[in-house]
Amino acid sequence: MKELFEKLPDEQKHEIKKKSQPDWTSPMLATLTHDYFSDENWIYERKLDGERCLCFKSGKKVELKSRNNRVLNDTYPELVQELEKQETGNFIADGEIVAFEGDVTSFSRLQNRMHSKKSGGGDVAVYYYLFDLLYVEGHDITKLALRHRKSILKRAIEFSNKLRFTAHRNKEGKKYHKEACSKGWEGVIAKAADSTYVHSRSKKWLKFKCVNQQEFVIGGFTDPQGERIGFGALLIGYYDDGDFHYAGKVGTGYDDKLLEKLSKELKNIERKSSPFEEEVKEKGAHWVKPKLVGEVGFTEWTSDGKLRHPRFLGLRRDKKARNVVREKAK
Repeated sequence: MKELFEKLPDEQKHEIKKKSQPDWTSPMLATLTHDYFSDENWIYERKLDGERCLCFKSGKKVELKSRNNRVLNDTYPELVQELEKQETGNFIADGEIVAFEGDVTSFSRLQNRMHSKKSGGGDVAVYYYLFDLLYVEGHDITKLALRHRKSILKRAIEFSNKLRFTAHRNKEGKKYHKEACSKGWEGVIAKAADSTYVHSRSKKWLKFKCVNQQEFVIGGFTDPQGERIGFGALLIGYYDDGDFHYAGKVGTGYDDKLLEKLSKELKNIERKSSPFEEEVKEKGAHWVKPKLVGEVGFTEWTSDGKLRHPRFLGLRRDKKARNVVREKAK
């Protein structure tokens, strides 16, 4: 234990608190910005397009939990096994589980694992990128500066092919963002190097995105046309002060397997009236209870508040529908 903390400055050691390990803690969330910058007091990590996951290890017991406190052990058993091997007995770590399409993380590819009913979810290889450590061996370290937490994380965990440390760059935020976009990545996460870990959204962590992408709630669907099965397009929206607003329809991004599966789920939650605040005039529209959340990529928002060129990326299970709002740059 002393080895983990011995390199800390004296003023930082006072921020370490002895505490019983909690069963749950909410993750820190980043804020979207279009103001890209370089700053020696910030670090820059690759933005990974996967499933956010907190790891809770207490002795031999390991639990992987989504950002809405759903246990993911059955979905990613090989990651649980890697974490069970760790010599560090008790810790809480934060990270992202991803699958790759070539050199690019792919949320669409990860879908085969996230929504499979079988333990292990098929043959899609997954990797767990850890980027923060909140608790270790009886000590809460969330009040330490981020640089020190990452340093402790690197020493506390034995990383492997499946279990990976999230590297970062110093200073050159603009350059790294440009490089990320040229490689087809989702973007970069900028983090204040001295930031403490808070259990809410923060401007100390910022998203530099290369593409527009966020969650939306499904409020309806249209009839399929021609030889298409299932449905034609999803009618999606978001919440604002309790009102459910229409953001447009998404007709691309589905294969036949997803069309068939999602169609069955939608029919189970059909309702007679539209859930949207606005009048939605779509031919062959059917309405559903706004429960399902999907990830959607798009080029931009139009002046009338609709998505341009939207593409469905997959269902999300780690965010409640009522918490889905229009993501705006701060």
